[in-house]
Amino acid sequence: MSVARSEYIFTSESVSEGHPDKVCDRISDEVVDAYFHAAMKNGFDPKDVRVAVETLATTDRVVLAGETRGPKFSIDDYDTIVRAAVKDIGYEQDGFHWEHLTLDCWVHGQSTQIAQGVDAAGNKDEGAGDQGIMFGYATNETDVLMPAPIQYSHEILRLMAADRHAGVRPEFEPDAKSQVTLKYKNGRPVAATSVVVSTQHKAGLSQDDIRDLVRPYVDKVLPEGWAPPEDEFYVNPTGAFTIGGPDGDSGLTGRKIIVDTYGGAAPHGGGAFSGKDPTKVDRSAAYACRYLAKNVVAANLADKCSIQVSYAIGVSKPLSVYVDFYGSGRCDEAALETRLQEVLNLSPRGIREHLGLAKPIYARTAAYGHFGRTPDADGGFSWEKTDLVDDLKDLAG
Repeated sequence: MSVARSEYIFTSESVSEGHPDKVCDRISDEVVDAYFHAAMKNGFDPKDVRVAVETLATTDRVVLAGETRGPKFSIDDYDTIVRAAVKDIGYEQDGFHWEHLTLDCWVHGQSTQIAQGVDAAGNKDEGAGDQGIMFGYATNETDVLMPAPIQYSHEILRLMAADRHAGVRPEFEPDAKSQVTLKYKNGRPVAATSVVVSTQHKAGLSQDDIRDLVRPYVDKVLPEGWAPPEDEFYVNPTGAFTIGGPDGDSGLTGRKIIVDTYGGAAPHGGGAFSGKDPTKVDRSAAYACRYLAKNVVAANLADKCSIQVSYAIGVSKPLSVYVDFYGSGRCDEAALETRLQEVLNLSPRGIREHLGLAKPIYARTAAYGHFGRTPDADGGFSWEKTDLVDDLKDLAG
């Protein structure tokens, strides 16, 4: 389908955990985790947890809305979850403070009509929580098999946030954005042509001060010799950035879906991830597609691989599976489409069980990307494993 260009310039952006939309993603995912924690503690089967909760944040106010099924939660429970998340991110500012904010909660029970389509019953397997298309992608241009522009954008902000939390860089405040533009030759990234970093900061610092503080993080992340020209290194280009977070701009769950995935280097389905339990294939099938695509590239079947699946609400099997190698493949794409469905059951239940998704592993995904991460011992980022390589290698031509 795609014809790969050999020389081009490509840009991706990231946003920090303190960006207003990411604050909302974090709160929504903390609610998902809280339901799984409560289920395990109170004898409720985690596979029966249902959460679809979205968050709105603005000046000293957070609004929760959505549908759930599982252990009973009170307004006080939600209040505790929200304040703990905001405090952990680091918001103790005039205009947005974990202790002073007001919570409005409009969470209610899951629709019975959705439940009857999703739940297993009799001979019917669990169905998808909605219709839709989902994509996964992998490329061998970085060691984590992610596109370089988005991976570098994430890493700059992740390192800055780590030093802010550790007290190494108290000048930084939680809200930040990054953008990395790379030059590609022969289809491989070779240099940065521009880098943009905007970070909220303490009052009294000049633009040059912030530039000097940010530069080491960019230098650490970019490969040696890749730094952009000095006049293409932009730090806080609007000047002062002391008013940030939900006080500077309202936030909403699910508004940073390209940041969450591949930075625009690959297609994206119609749905966001955060605030959703794994019966929502927007999330779980996107994880499964990344898992499969990563294993395909790790098995050296292609330099780049995009996988699309589609579902109908209430139906367990995927309606379609499509593979695209962008002209870089070393096996037959149609044969791979068949093999992928043999090595991974792509029903919602099959994905949940294979990747171990009915666990409190979601808050950690809310910032710095859902992909390109290191699998955790407790099952977090299980979709980043490359344990299917041996099942796929024989397809190589």
